[in-house]
Amino acid sequence: MSVTASPPSVRSFSLSRSPRGIPRFRMTVRSSVVSVAPILTKLQKECATPLPVLRHVADAMTADMRAGLVADGGSDLQMILSYVDSLPTGNEKGLFYALDLGGTNFRVLRVQLGGKDERVVATEFDQVSIPQELMFGTSEELFDFIASGLAKFAKKEGGKYHLPRGRKREIGFTFSFPVKQTSVDSGILIKWTKGFAVSGTAGKDVVACLNEAMQRQGLDMQVSALVNDTVGTLAGARYWDDDVMVAVILGTGTNACYVECVDAIPKLKGHNSTSGRTIINTEWGAFSNGLPLTQFDREMDAESINPGEQIFEKTISGMYLGEIVRRVLVKTAEAGDLFGESVPEKLSTPFVLRTPDICAMQQDNSQDLVDVESILYDVVGLKSNLNARKIVLEVCDTIVKRGGRLAGAGIVGILQKMEEESKGLIYGKRTVVAMDGGLYEHFSQYRRYLQDAVTELLGSEISKNVVIEHTKDGSGIGAALLAASNSKYEHDF
Repeated sequence: MSVTASPPSVRSFSLSRSPRGIPRFRMTVRSSVVSVAPILTKLQKECATPLPVLRHVADAMTADMRAGLVADGGSDLQMILSYVDSLPTGNEKGLFYALDLGGTNFRVLRVQLGGKDERVVATEFDQVSIPQELMFGTSEELFDFIASGLAKFAKKEGGKYHLPRGRKREIGFTFSFPVKQTSVDSGILIKWTKGFAVSGTAGKDVVACLNEAMQRQGLDMQVSALVNDTVGTLAGARYWDDDVMVAVILGTGTNACYVECVDAIPKLKGHNSTSGRTIINTEWGAFSNGLPLTQFDREMDAESINPGEQIFEKTISGMYLGEIVRRVLVKTAEAGDLFGESVPEKLSTPFVLRTPDICAMQQDNSQDLVDVESILYDVVGLKSNLNARKIVLEVCDTIVKRGGRLAGAGIVGILQKMEEESKGLIYGKRTVVAMDGGLYEHFSQYRRYLQDAVTELLGSEISKNVVIEHTKDGSGIGAALLAASNSKYEHDF
């Protein structure tokens, strides 16, 4: 398997380990350690991901994908139709915009495309904070505010940007809330999430809401593509590499999409694809079949805002890894005097220990693990000796290893599905999986475990053709590119 990653924007996260990824230290059993040893042993057993477990997860992912393509609700995976039949080819030319709405800020971007020879001629972006009152206001108020920000940004077009004669400004709209897509440029809002409670939008076409707001602002622009961030990531990567067939986001949350043959989608009725292909948004965070779970996972899920949902996401994504480790540490602290006689109040605070803290501890190569000591005390109030710090790293490694290897199995599940449909055209040639998200980019141990799982499942020969690489541009420019490739002037897949 070939792996390419962009240089991380933070310090490289690495813990000195043996070639098989096992920490060089070993747990020294002393009186304070004996009481927590059964907890650690049970955790490692329940989190184990040997090849048979990985294979079961990959096969189950493939089966759930198939069931989700037959009918809505056919499996845990929604397998949402994107209606994106045309991906960037590199031939796109002209001025295009992107709007990314996925949280308390929205991002606007413009890009001048110069075709095969010049590619991206120029690009600019701006980010605007959404006032909190608008998150609880009306649909018209929110979209008017967004359109106003977009209009102000559009007025700043400089001499580097040129709109072809006779063409309207076109925009790709990345909307990262639950939507039932009805075409490449329309989708019905199912519900607001992420702290939004905007009235009057649920059940409406969000593209129509934005287009109407732009008209009220006198902005001569139209939405040509509505996408989620995963589909945008695939499009952005495909612009630079024709072999990109899958995109995976591994950050605070997680999702994956891939290119599917239209003939392999029974629930797709009455849609004619000029290319014979389309992108499927798997929403794989909801996958749950055969995952190795512990009491800590079950307790965290039961206390979450969506119990019983997003189990795969809760096992592999950045939002939850630190919290699982924290829950294990609470149990070990209660079991003995490893961290002192009482459990610090800070340690009992949900989500106080974040995945970046786990990263920082796992990169500590000092003999006395001084960084681990500092993080444990500053973040969760734990006083620790060297033996305790070593056990903490064992816990971190156990949870991170499980997460990375399960993510790798999920990727192989997608590749298996594509291979079955293409009859050898995936494994038999170079196939690129585009990766985005801070968890994959910055957490080297997690990334290595993911890659190892893919290699184990596919075998060394097949895995040579599978290239896992960090995306060059991400979902922002991908949305603009989809506006270009799905405009009336571009139809090549």
